[in-house]
Amino acid sequence: MRAKTATSSRKRDHLVICSEEPVEAGDAGFGDVRLVHNAFPECDMDAIETGTRFLGATLASPLFIAAMTGGHPDTHEVNRRLACAAERYNLGMGVGSQRAALENPELEESFVVVREEAPHAFLCANLGIIQLRDHGIEWAERAVEMIDADAIAIHVNSLQEAIQPEGDHNATGCLEALCNLCDEFSYPVIVKETGSGISAETARAIWEAGASAIDIGGYGGTSWAKVECLRAKDPGLVKLGKAFLSWGIPTVVSLCEVRTTGGPIIATGGLRSGIDIASAIALGADLGGMALPLLKAAMVSDDALFAAIEAIHRELRVAMFLTGSRTIRELGHARTYITGLTRQMIEEIN
Repeated sequence: MRAKTATSSRKRDHLVICSEEPVEAGDAGFGDVRLVHNAFPECDMDAIETGTRFLGATLASPLFIAAMTGGHPDTHEVNRRLACAAERYNLGMGVGSQRAALENPELEESFVVVREEAPHAFLCANLGIIQLRDHGIEWAERAVEMIDADAIAIHVNSLQEAIQPEGDHNATGCLEALCNLCDEFSYPVIVKETGSGISAETARAIWEAGASAIDIGGYGGTSWAKVECLRAKDPGLVKLGKAFLSWGIPTVVSLCEVRTTGGPIIATGGLRSGIDIASAIALGADLGGMALPLLKAAMVSDDALFAAIEAIHRELRVAMFLTGSRTIRELGHARTYITGLTRQMIEEIN
């Protein structure tokens, strides 16, 4: 199978597995986080403002439609629905890896549809760090042009690459490639993990390279090690993937690490409710990203996706009301209790 065909086929495999199989692993840590209740909130819940700003964009909510799919004809309708939701609710949205369409322009339509359906939304293109290293800034420019993006996410997925049958095991030169991109690119660059989290040390290296934001992509949500286990036909790779199902920095811990280093943060990895988004904002995130809950709704219908988003927003507003937070800025100062293993890990942060 040609490489470009294999990439597209893999994207369809990922979509089907994530929508039909149990692909989550671990604990993101949100169960150990409790927002401090304010018995006298002194605000009107119906007047609460969920609007926020991120990288110069004005958004109606901190809910971010995290990168999911694209690159195969079967992904077109899902991306269309997600884009319709981004436009309807004025949300930021990231597309899945655009590698398949960059290898084969015939597959661009599954990405192009996003800007067509969301002409005013804040959109993030998506390119892997390995592809950036191997193909240079030209591919980043093409990825942005493909969807008329407002920023680009450079995703790092070393764990998935290590287990994936087609994975790239050579990660040398990636930081230099990131530095070159940030130095020469005219769009904001977001560095995105895909489920293993980002440490404070790595965050500092990312900021030093010149990135505009970090998407922590912590452990505790969709596990790409688990996804690749389900894809693998080699028993050895299945065993390898299972051995690393608990690898990574839980999302809450990663967020607490990265917040000490400065810069805008998107918290993704195991967020499953508006309360989780509120907790993430209180802990230092600028946006809270979701993929799997929205993907499953988007696989059903437009209305199912809209209903899911509206339920998340209701939970967010109630959490803001019960902490006395009239705005997202005030929510960022809400107090939290952190317990259990999450607290123990956070206490180890220097």
